[in-house]
Amino acid sequence: MSAIANRDGSALARMSNPATQAMKGIVNPDAENLVDVLFRQLKQVFPAASQTNLRRPEDENAAKKQWIAAFAENGIRTREQLSAGMQHARSSESPFWPSPGQFIAWCKQGVLKANGLPSSEELYGLVMEYCANRGLYSSPESYPWPSNAAYWMVTKLYSQMRGKNQSESELRKSCTEELVIMGRRIESGEEIPKPVVQLEKLHIPISNEAGLQKIADIRKKLNLPRRGQQ
Repeated sequence: MSAIANRDGSALARMSNPATQAMKGIVNPDAENLVDVLFRQLKQVFPAASQTNLRRPEDENAAKKQWIAAFAENGIRTREQLSAGMQHARSSESPFWPSPGQFIAWCKQGVLKANGLPSSEELYGLVMEYCANRGLYSSPESYPWPSNAAYWMVTKLYSQMRGKNQSESELRKSCTEELVIMGRRIESGEEIPKPVVQLEKLHIPISNEAGLQKIADIRKKLNLPRRGQQ
């Protein structure tokens, strides 16, 4: 994947042109060249594709346009993303050429893994595990989190789930969205803080006599008459 990794990242950034242009055949030359390199790499991993769905040059050209459009629509714009997708492709047990959607999923999963983040499915599992076991610990901060990022994501998702009464599908969608947010924070160089234990606010009870005296002091300060007085 070094051929892709050595490419100028701005070529991928220019994939953000409207996908409709790619569909009409107006393809950014830099993006097209980059996908050419990607297809050559994928052909080495999935050689049967040259005899099946990419048998004819026109079929391959049409497929490349679809991939460029799919990358633009799904935010695949960095060489790190493509390298992560290609790494997943090399470890795939399937002999079949991946669809654009499958390769995009590989790109995103690989980036999450590189940043030490769980997959969307794994994050959902962490939320469910926290729901089941949170009562065994004195506070969210004392829970055995696998990472700092997991603490912030899971506690946020748990609060959203309860506050909005989310269904399973809604929670899964929130997991995907939260991973994108956390991934951007990490990629920007932000250091995710550790869980911070919140100090419990202690209530010190007072006697009835002392309570009545405080009320009397407040009434006196505000020039209010005592009870029973007009």
